[in-house]
Amino acid sequence: MTIKGIDVSSSQPEGYKTSGSDFVFIKITEGTSYTNPKWTGQRRTARNAGLVTGFYHFARPGPMKPQADYFLSRINLADGDILILDWEDPGVSGTWKDSWLRQVQTSAPGHKTLLYCDRDFWENRDTTSFAGDGLWIAEYNGKPGQPDIRHPWLFHQYTDTPMDTSIGNFKDKAELRSWSRPLVHLGHSA
Repeated sequence: MTIKGIDVSSSQPEGYKTSGSDFVFIKITEGTSYTNPKWTGQRRTARNAGLVTGFYHFARPGPMKPQADYFLSRINLADGDILILDWEDPGVSGTWKDSWLRQVQTSAPGHKTLLYCDRDFWENRDTTSFAGDGLWIAEYNGKPGQPDIRHPWLFHQYTDTPMDTSIGNFKDKAELRSWSRPLVHLGHSA
């Protein structure tokens, strides 16, 4: 594992530091009423630096479909964009989580989906081991790339100092980019 990346939200500037990063995950929405006001500038910074880019939605209790629709309505998707559910609110069930991931997979075919959660949520709240196309696990155990879980994972967020930083379980950025881009563009004529 040689690739590293960061995640950003409205707490970071639009022009954040990208050196040393291969990917960035950007918070777009939360619930059905919050949109990160800096996300388009943050996306521009990522694209200008040639980073693989993902976008995440912070789940809140309430009906699932309106949150999935709200999230997708804010993004003008490009090939290779990764779509992520941030599952941290204890009021959001595992069933809700599974439904959101499946809804986004159906609504945005050709885009990979990830589940972000910490080790406690994964081991003590999840009952299905469904993480869309991959698990992004948060565990600050001092061992980058070695989260203490048995389930396969794609990303390990190992620190929040000086900002949220993750290791990707890919040999290089080219392999991550290849994984994130679909071979067949569903819904488009050839």
